[in-house]
Amino acid sequence: MRDCCLPVHRNLRSRRSAGRGKRLTASPVKRFALDRGIEVLQPATLKDPDTVEQIAGFNPDILVVAAYGLILPQSVLDVPAKGCLNVHASLLPRWRGAAPIQAAILAGDAQTGVSLMAMTAGLDCGPVYVEEALAIGAEETAGELHDRLAALGGEMLVGHLEAILSGALEAVAQDDTQATYAGKISKQDARLDWQQPAEDLHREVRAYNPVPGAFFLLDDTPVKCWRASVVTGATGAPGEVLSAGRDGIVVACGQDALHLDSLQRPGKRPVTAAEFAGSVAMTGRRLG
Repeated sequence: MRDCCLPVHRNLRSRRSAGRGKRLTASPVKRFALDRGIEVLQPATLKDPDTVEQIAGFNPDILVVAAYGLILPQSVLDVPAKGCLNVHASLLPRWRGAAPIQAAILAGDAQTGVSLMAMTAGLDCGPVYVEEALAIGAEETAGELHDRLAALGGEMLVGHLEAILSGALEAVAQDDTQATYAGKISKQDARLDWQQPAEDLHREVRAYNPVPGAFFLLDDTPVKCWRASVVTGATGAPGEVLSAGRDGIVVACGQDALHLDSLQRPGKRPVTAAEFAGSVAMTGRRLG
């Protein structure tokens, strides 16, 4: 059996533009594999019979998937002797689907975690071998939570893979009646609606950091908000800028207000809200 790696990620593809020249560079996963003489495949689709045959040629005991960007058809699921294993960033059956980390933050969940799941043809509905929970920090962003979950997933994989391969660890069926779904996120999902409670908008700012970035419109220009906090008891018309200065920018919401801490205009670097207020007249304005 030969070692093989198929690096694709939902958000950061295996090649990405880097530097001023925007040249394509290999992902860390690909570089790690190539440095160790591990063959790398980068199929555009797994539905091609030739690709399936190529994967089968490695005679794999198991296929391990983590945030993989392609659907595995039954022809691929049937290849490995011990099946396919998904390292999924939620406590299944909660938050099946494409964006479980963002969904957990948006819902105000106190915790999330990682599930090692035996893959089936359905969407994240296979039986689960083991799962471990992590508390979600009150100010934690999706990017920060992603990194902690990635580390946990790696530890779990190393710790349990042998038991899965040997049959010592048995997978348990999910309770489908408890399933919730985390659909794909669009840029428009990340637009802040000031009619909503400030607590909800605070979660959106955290959930959409770093991708796609929560934003609001200022004179038809999208301004991204990377950090914010809730100001309880503050009142005003939704979208009204209640204050703007060296202490930051406070915007009234449907309930309470949102204190904007870090902002970014298109083509500019992120700045503190205090810096932003020093260059743009904000007090008394009504944001759309």
